[in-house]
Amino acid sequence: MKVIWMPLAKEALLETANYIRNEFGKIARVKFMQEVKKTSRQIGDNPYIGKIEPLLEKLPDGYRSMVVKRIDKIVYRIEENTVEVSDFWNCRRNPDALSARIV
Repeated sequence: MKVIWMPLAKEALLETANYIRNEFGKIARVKFMQEVKKTSRQIGDNPYIGKIEPLLEKLPDGYRSMVVKRIDKIVYRIEENTVEVSDFWNCRRNPDALSARIV
C-alpha cells in the first residue's frame, strides 16, 4: 500500500529529527530517519501490523500505531489502498493531547 504522510505528521517528524540532530549529532539523526523509513515501509507492506491506538480507539476511523525507537510512534489509519500517517507522536507527551491533535 502507498503510505502518505499528512502535514501534521511530517512537521512532527521533522521537529523530532531536528531535535535529535541538535542534541546527538547528524549521525544519530540519519539513523533515526532510517528507522522511521523502515517502519513506514513495514506499515505499507502490512498495514494491520500496528496495534489499534488505545488513545484513539473511540474515534470511528480505526487509528493504529507503530512504535519507533521506544519513545515515538507513527499514528495512522487505513483508507482503501492507502495508509494515511496522521501524526508522529512522542510518547512522553500528555496522552490526552493526541486525540486533540487528530480531531
